[in-house]
Amino acid sequence: MKQLPESLQHKLQQRKQNNALRNLSFSGDLIDFASNDYLGFAHSSAIFNKTHQLLLDRNIKINGATGSRLLSGNHAIYHETEDFISHFHQSESALIFNSGYDANLGFFSAVPQRNDLILFDELCHASIRDGIQLSNAKSYKFEHNDLEDLERLIQRFRTEHSQNPKNEIYIVTETVFSMDGDCPELDNLVELSEKYNCNLVVDEAHSLGVFGEKGEGLIQSLGLQSKIFAQIITFGKGLGCHGAAVLGSRELKEYLVNFARSFIYTTGLSPHSVATILVAYQNLETEDKIIQKLRENIVYFNQEKSLLGLKPMFVRSKSAIQSAIIPGNERVKSIAKQIQANGFDVKPILSPTVPEGQERLRICLHSYNSKEEISALMHRIYSLL
Repeated sequence: MKQLPESLQHKLQQRKQNNALRNLSFSGDLIDFASNDYLGFAHSSAIFNKTHQLLLDRNIKINGATGSRLLSGNHAIYHETEDFISHFHQSESALIFNSGYDANLGFFSAVPQRNDLILFDELCHASIRDGIQLSNAKSYKFEHNDLEDLERLIQRFRTEHSQNPKNEIYIVTETVFSMDGDCPELDNLVELSEKYNCNLVVDEAHSLGVFGEKGEGLIQSLGLQSKIFAQIITFGKGLGCHGAAVLGSRELKEYLVNFARSFIYTTGLSPHSVATILVAYQNLETEDKIIQKLRENIVYFNQEKSLLGLKPMFVRSKSAIQSAIIPGNERVKSIAKQIQANGFDVKPILSPTVPEGQERLRICLHSYNSKEEISALMHRIYSLL
């Protein structure tokens, strides 16, 4: 077999030298503090069985979509699920994509036009950045959750393009940032977007199932859904399945069906995958005790880190993602390995995934973690520092 080019071998070697080489591993029987399955839906036998029964009841016996949704893959279950999602999120429409990555790639590569401006938080997910790179619009990042820096960029653009007031500005952020677990000041961000007539786009990947009375997400829990141009909702985290949806106006959905290449030129999700999304959403409406248990665990975790004096090393977060900053790839990997040896699945996040000096332990909390497990984990971290 032909060998990997020397230039690529060199890049791999650099990763090894920096102790930053990624690899695929199994967690085994460790206590889960690493997955994004916040509510345990991914392991729910009830959701699995309900999905199977739904397919039997509808006499759906198809293993794959058979084509893109614009050809042969647009099964009836898609429309039922999108209608349910749009109603659940109080949105005019929902369009399902194969993944959150596909949704962000499709949206940002298609919607902002040449001479438009995209202003995105510097900590936005790689899928958002990759979508923006495919866009013809200009783009600038603003300092993380810094509304003064954002407003400065908006004012500069409006001044430079005063002769072309129709040029659009898209402000992009996330409700919960995947590596820090923190949230922006959404009320103030909405106010700023309205002040300058901007289009606010929010990724809620790590918010669904965590915030809101029924886990509907942070935007909706604050009553801001009517003020958002587009929401990207991802199902692979709190919903425990696969896929994503873009929420917005009916015209936005129609536009994406016609111009979002990651939607047009890909085989659709299988009927089984879409049915799982529908059943998982139905479970959100009835599993308020599980959602409440997750919230209680988040509160308990924050109390524990304060009691142990660990609060200064953690990024401030009221979400299910809690990050302890431990600079240095070698050091954070060593600590994570010792924690794993004690039975806890906690992953180190290394540079270049995060900036050098911001390496961290990323701890994910779940409804099924016990308080005893949380306390034991925190005491183990305390003993290793």
